[in-house]
Amino acid sequence: MSDDGWYYDVRTGKVSQGKDPHALNRMGPYPDKETAQRALEIAAERNKAADAADDDWKNG
Repeated sequence: MSDDGWYYDVRTGKVSQGKDPHALNRMGPYPDKETAQRALEIAAERNKAADAADDDWKNG
């Protein structure tokens, strides 16, 4: 199976293309290299949105 997605390695901070069966520290896949380079920023934005949704749900 081919994979041309891009991945961000949280251990090294490097971006690479394609799957690696030994890579446990990667986030992705992302559609392009530029998006993969923003992986931590994207995760922070999603966490912030999820936290806000949780607060809204808890506070009714």
